Amino acid sequence: MALDYSAGCVNFRDVGEFLNLMSGESILPPGKLLRGGKIDFVDALDDIGSPKTIINLRNGSDRHHWPIKTLHFPTANTLEKYNTSDGQVRRWLNGIVASFENEQLEYPALIHCTSGKDRTGIVVAALLAIVGVPEQLIVAEYLLSDGEIKEEWIVQALRGIGKPEVYFNRIDLSQVKRNLLLPTSATL
Repeated sequence: MALDYSAGCVNFRDVGEFLNLMSGESILPPGKLLRGGKIDFVDALDDIGSPKTIINLRNGSDRHHWPIKTLHFPTANTLEKYNTSDGQVRRWLNGIVASFENEQLEYPALIHCTSGKDRTGIVVAALLAIVGVPEQLIVAEYLLSDGEIKEEWIVQALRGIGKPEVYFNRIDLSQVKRNLLLPTSATL
């Protein structure tokens, strides 16, 4: 069965909420990092966790022009995004992760692509690896998505990244961690 893109935001979830439920621990603050598919059929920001920043990974722009910060990181559809050892994928992924280094980035941040599973899955996996989430939990979070997904794809992406401090060597990962792990005012 195909995903119904007209029913709102497919594969939408609060990453911290699900990680914390799956692990039984407090790993990532809820209300910090949201993920999903395209938001063209979403009527209000409240329907997608009231993000303060939207990070669009699709090639096309979002239909809505809500008065919040929007970042756009398109990449060619022909590029195999799960091959994170590819130089183009690495540059694309480093650009996205660098945006989380900015202390002015407002949360919750919604990362989305068309289906909320491939491009979004890779970016979320990279961010979770940076904050030290165990690989098996990153894989489990990825596998929550509907649509064609395979465990070996996300494992390949994580293996291509390897040690985040080497892969993202031009980014202050300690700042990225602080920004992602510091609870938002809404979660205090």
